[in-house]
Amino acid sequence: MKRTLKAFSRSWPMNEPFVIARGAQTTADVVVVELSMGSAVGRGEAVGVPYKGETPETLLQEIEQVRHAIEQGADRYDLLKLLPAGGARNALDAALWDLEAKLSGVPAWRAAGVPRGESITTAITIGIRTLPEYQKAALALAENAWIKIKVDKNDPLGAVRAVRRTAPGAKLVVDANQAWTVEELKSLMPELVELGVDLLEQPVKVGFDDGLQGYRSPIPICADESVNTVADLPALVGRYSFINIKLDKTGGLTTAMELARAAQKLGFRLMSGCMCGSSLAMAPSMVLAQLCEINDLDGPMLQAEDWPDGIVYNHGVMSPPWPHFWG
Repeated sequence: MKRTLKAFSRSWPMNEPFVIARGAQTTADVVVVELSMGSAVGRGEAVGVPYKGETPETLLQEIEQVRHAIEQGADRYDLLKLLPAGGARNALDAALWDLEAKLSGVPAWRAAGVPRGESITTAITIGIRTLPEYQKAALALAENAWIKIKVDKNDPLGAVRAVRRTAPGAKLVVDANQAWTVEELKSLMPELVELGVDLLEQPVKVGFDDGLQGYRSPIPICADESVNTVADLPALVGRYSFINIKLDKTGGLTTAMELARAAQKLGFRLMSGCMCGSSLAMAPSMVLAQLCEINDLDGPMLQAEDWPDGIVYNHGVMSPPWPHFWG
């Protein structure tokens, strides 16, 4: 039976402007894929990798290039040869996982070989803002187990202090999105330790992290923009202890699982992350998240709207979306 592929863009409004060291956004602009076979429909959603120039328009162009192959029956492994890592492949890969689950009755998490398909806990992100606004945002999130704080070069310690003051029990991830030098990181480290920070995410610029080689950081350091696929792992050994795996970077759950297992063999600890997006974008990442110590899949929490019957968040605990919504 032939498949039918539909792909379109959609813009999700954010609750507030989402500000990080690279800039701000007021919408999460995504591409949605629907892959139909008989009465079964598999779906996927992707943002792409904006700092690599990906946009909904470029993703749709890539998807169109492989339409014939997908409609004629190309599977997830064929897809790896048809498209490079990135958002287009991610959206198609997710739709293929979902379609497979619906046709076979086997949940995606089981087909992926993970040991469970349970609820997971995610960090909730506070974007860059004034110090009083950091404190106000943290107060609203104080009952969450994990809070992620976006910072830049402008008084990052003040931001962390403001959050810690009003959320004393939360575990903290500090994400500078490449805004610091290695020297700045080391100078900030003593107070970051004193403030009880649990993870530092991509503090230094990609390609400028030589100074991390052999550095015994008292706080684990996680690579984000520095890691996209398995090929990036060797250069990270001795510099980072965690890697942040995002499906938009790896080009889908299929290669994300490959990256996770290769990273574990090299001794890396795992974090799952996202590029914003709705419950449909988060759902396949929840399969990966079953293997991860730390998760940052709060995209729908940052949006003013979401798909009906999507993932339910309760103080950062995400209910599994399967089998009714995805996978």
